[in-house]
Amino acid sequence: MSDQLKHECGIALIRLLKPLEYYKEKYGTAFYGINKMYLMMEKQHNRGQDGAGFASIKLDVKPGERYISRVRSNAPQPIQDIFAQINNRINDEMTALPEMKDDVAAQKKNIPYVGELLMGHVRYGTFGKNSIESVHPFLRQNNWMHRNLIMAGNFNMTNVFKLFNKLVELGQHPKDMADTVTVMEKVGHFQDREVRRLYKKFKKEGLSKIEASPKIAQEIDVAKILRKSARDWDGGYAMGGLMGHGDAFLLRDPAGIRPAYYYQDDEVVVVASERPVIQTAFNAQFEDVHELDPGKAIIIKKDGTVTLDQISEPLERKACSFERIYFSRGSDAEIYQERKMLGRLLFPKIMEKIGNDIDNSVFSYIPNTAETSFYGMIEAAHQVLNEQKRDAILAGEGKLTQEQVENTLSRKLRTEKIAIKDAKLRTFITEDSSRDDLVAHVYDVTYGVVKPTDHLVIIDDSIVRGTTLKKSILKMMDRLHPKSIVVVSSAPQIRYPDCYGIDMARLEGLIAFQAALHLHKDRGTESIIKDIYAKCKVQLEYEDRDVVNYVKELYDPFTDEEISDKIAELLSDDDLNAKVEIIYQKVEDLHKACPKNLGDWYFTGDYPTDGGNRVVNRAFINFFEGNDERAY
Repeated sequence: MSDQLKHECGIALIRLLKPLEYYKEKYGTAFYGINKMYLMMEKQHNRGQDGAGFASIKLDVKPGERYISRVRSNAPQPIQDIFAQINNRINDEMTALPEMKDDVAAQKKNIPYVGELLMGHVRYGTFGKNSIESVHPFLRQNNWMHRNLIMAGNFNMTNVFKLFNKLVELGQHPKDMADTVTVMEKVGHFQDREVRRLYKKFKKEGLSKIEASPKIAQEIDVAKILRKSARDWDGGYAMGGLMGHGDAFLLRDPAGIRPAYYYQDDEVVVVASERPVIQTAFNAQFEDVHELDPGKAIIIKKDGTVTLDQISEPLERKACSFERIYFSRGSDAEIYQERKMLGRLLFPKIMEKIGNDIDNSVFSYIPNTAETSFYGMIEAAHQVLNEQKRDAILAGEGKLTQEQVENTLSRKLRTEKIAIKDAKLRTFITEDSSRDDLVAHVYDVTYGVVKPTDHLVIIDDSIVRGTTLKKSILKMMDRLHPKSIVVVSSAPQIRYPDCYGIDMARLEGLIAFQAALHLHKDRGTESIIKDIYAKCKVQLEYEDRDVVNYVKELYDPFTDEEISDKIAELLSDDDLNAKVEIIYQKVEDLHKACPKNLGDWYFTGDYPTDGGNRVVNRAFINFFEGNDERAY
């Protein structure tokens, strides 16, 4: 993705089902869980590099012994930083008490982070906040073991104001109006209520407080807590939690927007944001790693019992397609094939743009994450080229000379590594023209492989804002003096903001939105902009009724091709010599390639929740009024 987008988070949860001595005997270390967590977090570093956190809980400790540990970092390399801190602490404790080397019980008692229940988190700060207070996991502390709560998630709520006000109505005083705070306090509130209910129950049965405590831990109903907590949530989420006494959970939103996968054997229960992370860390087979169904929670009780509970009534499945296009690692078996298919499906349109002239075309990709789609595009190109060779030979009816046959068979695709991002230049100069000149040189280019008669075809994951294309990539490609530059997006046109975890909050930042505005100006139909604004304003006054996405009306008069052509015009500077063409994936072809992940609201405006429609209308109001605030 040439325009960098930030994605919300990645999560990892491990529950060791055996005593720590088991892992010491089998794997040579009682730090088995910590080692696996490091691997799982590193394998998800693509999901967040602004901050990382780790938390652990020790089971069955005596009063007065520390059983919860947490470390967070917003350093430039946060995962390495937190595990360096953990490693240093372990080494310090082992040096101070060398007799602990083979004494697992002593290690568990004396060394922080060594526990049976572990949770890790990596994040991007989609709101531009990256203070240590914003880094997960969050901790809600209490002197009662089963009232402690640790939470981390990959989520974004569209109705933070409503959730905040609900907490105020409950008599709480939240420290911040952020979805992380409101979600945790909501879960914590109902956790407290459940504990109080059980305490009253056992008190009536004649149990003392000390006798009731372990019974409460045993009978606390995690599914009930989650059902009550999630009742008013509107958003995309995969939410993980650890309770101080040893219960754990991970809950997925009812539309399945944010991903979650789990694996269980006789040694561990593992949950993560991506399937190959689990496969790699635990040498698990593809079919043994399962996707958590929408609206369900995987709940792991302190005694190791695992259940899958339906927490929210599932909606129509709208799993985020951007996970497949870009965010998730391409090492997943299904995602790899889907990305190749995205490239294959684009090739007929590419042939139109290059006039079927494969011989005078050079194919490449930018950035590196578009490589898999590039392979699919090239497979389709090979198929077409082979068909052309076959037809040429058959048309000769056996009368071709040996030279003609050899010339036909020797035709091949010209694929090159055109763009190389070898360094991220620091734009330390604040004056605009100087900064733009630096940005234009972020990529290096391969000279000598493109002729003036060539079409240069470059595939990208998506074209969001177009800034990098306009200021850097197109200028760089034009230095090679091609006849035309065909930029191909494996994703459809991004027309609407995301509000479920991707950093796309402002409509005016989207190049497709700008193209639609310019088309209305060209045709003298600008009055529709004011009409849409008026409808959006009225809509926001009725929060409780069904909400309509009126921004769709901005795009209705135009075909996809008209918008693509206008985008190409907007991205082309007057000093470019090559003709610029833009090709976007069709939404219907996206669904063919990714049939299980049909979440496409950023392309179609079909949001899976009412909150999404409210957000897009609010975003349009902000645009019209010149308000820089986020719409959620």
